[in-house]
Amino acid sequence: MDLESANLYDLVVIGGSAGGLSTAISSLRSGLERVRVIESSSHVALPDLIGPNRLDVGFGETASSVDVLGEHLVVDSDRLSYRTRAVLVADRHDDATWKPAIDLPASDRIHIGEFDAGTDHDVLVVGLSDHAVELTAQLSGLGNRVVLAASGMDPTQLSPAADSRLRQLEHERHVTVLYRSTPVEINLVDGFPMADFGDRRTPDLQFDHIVFAPPRVMFGPSDVGVTDAALESGKVWFLGDPSASRPATTAPGWQVGFKIAESVFPELDVGPLRSGLARRSRHHGAIEELRTEHYNATITHFEPTHSDLWVLRVRPDNGDTSYVAGQYASLGLGYWEERIDDAEDPEADLRWDKLIRRSYSISSRIFDEYGYLTDDNRLDELEFYIVLVPPTPDNVPALTPRLALKRVGDRIYLGPKVAGRYTLRSVTDPHAEIVFFSTGTGEAPHNGMVVELLRKGHIGPIVSAVTVRNNTDLGYAEQHRELERRYPNYHYLPMPTREPGIPKRYLQDLIRDDDFATELGIDLSPTTSHVYLCGNPAMIGVPEEVDGELRFPEPTGVVELLTDRGFTIDRRNNPGNIHYEEYW
Repeated sequence: MDLESANLYDLVVIGGSAGGLSTAISSLRSGLERVRVIESSSHVALPDLIGPNRLDVGFGETASSVDVLGEHLVVDSDRLSYRTRAVLVADRHDDATWKPAIDLPASDRIHIGEFDAGTDHDVLVVGLSDHAVELTAQLSGLGNRVVLAASGMDPTQLSPAADSRLRQLEHERHVTVLYRSTPVEINLVDGFPMADFGDRRTPDLQFDHIVFAPPRVMFGPSDVGVTDAALESGKVWFLGDPSASRPATTAPGWQVGFKIAESVFPELDVGPLRSGLARRSRHHGAIEELRTEHYNATITHFEPTHSDLWVLRVRPDNGDTSYVAGQYASLGLGYWEERIDDAEDPEADLRWDKLIRRSYSISSRIFDEYGYLTDDNRLDELEFYIVLVPPTPDNVPALTPRLALKRVGDRIYLGPKVAGRYTLRSVTDPHAEIVFFSTGTGEAPHNGMVVELLRKGHIGPIVSAVTVRNNTDLGYAEQHRELERRYPNYHYLPMPTREPGIPKRYLQDLIRDDDFATELGIDLSPTTSHVYLCGNPAMIGVPEEVDGELRFPEPTGVVELLTDRGFTIDRRNNPGNIHYEEYW
């Protein structure tokens, strides 16, 4: 080894993992000038980071030893020798003992870890760590359509490089992330894996491939030949915590680079490590920076029915507004946005630079600007019907008090994908009686479903009954009355419960008292009728199944009244004629 010709660096990072790249970048930002990344393979975890951050990467190099020479360390690879003031070991290998928590069928389409994916495939990645994000980015970059199932993922445990890349992929709608869903069962259907997520939130989905991202075990000293003298120098760092007896970093974050710089390079004025809030708020324009980073849609219409009830339309940047009537999408604003109620938000300080996301059923404007029934396939925006949720001693709502201050032209987050099984897929008979029950803004999905039925020429009776407190809470009353005038088979039943001079009645009363028969001449029958329910859980009355029997809550809901008449609940694998939406 010719030490005079050896390359001199401030820091050598062994391993091009997302954590290793995060550290290399933060080290450069802290003031280090020469940082080298050694990667034994032909690619790093997130290659898009190399160019913008001007990373110096040696591909196809395997570190064989790390030793002390004077004031420096010497890192030998199978290609070069490096003199350096510090070393970070950021390489890792798969945990060979790890197995998924569910049983997997034998198939060459189900994988653990990396595989030769090819391109133009539908791929499900299952995992919570940097490794899952790395696989997701790699597969998406090859031109595959990727869904990441990451229920339980804590973004604060990701390396900043992985966290940033995941947000970017989701923001650009290249990847769909299921933050609250993970497969509970995988079966083969026609040779292709079908993932069952075990809830109504995520339907069964079939993929070309499913890949599990196993946890990674970080390299220890023996894996790269670190000598005792090098360990004792305090200049060798490990990403992860291989041993408490030697210097080790436990967080694969930007802070690692700053800590290394502060410890090994006292001549640098690194300064104190600022919190996320401090880093964001220290300069002018921080909020606009966050909005640019997170928001991907524009509010095009904001019409208050009254101060606490709004019709909102949103235009996504990518122009994709495709959905099926009855489905829902997620909206989001940042914790950094102001609140209309000035309530003390316990999450604001801890999550200052994070998004608040909530799911809302997609509504319909019912008529277009020319007075015709809306064709949602021709619109470039999605409509939502939203009520302001007031704070209570037990609950401080996060999103709607911030949404209340938004106006036309403001930016907002729109989730990358619509979802939901609450649709008209079960209605195949054009003569069937279709009844929609809703409370408050629960009529939102029904608006589009009514329009869909009428556009398709449904012949049978269509009834939309909605309970609200006052007539002013009926945001679509005028449109529904116009539908009644145009279509003899459509009936609108608004039922205010606190309007002076109007007898109070509830949706359950329509069934108990046979009001459909007496008022509309319609007989609800389990053989010819479908009933759709959305809104207050007490109105719906979703039962629990215990030992094969349904147990209904108190007070009596519509589901119990209908089942007593022979109606059946629509299930994923057992179609019925009682349909309801559930929110999580």
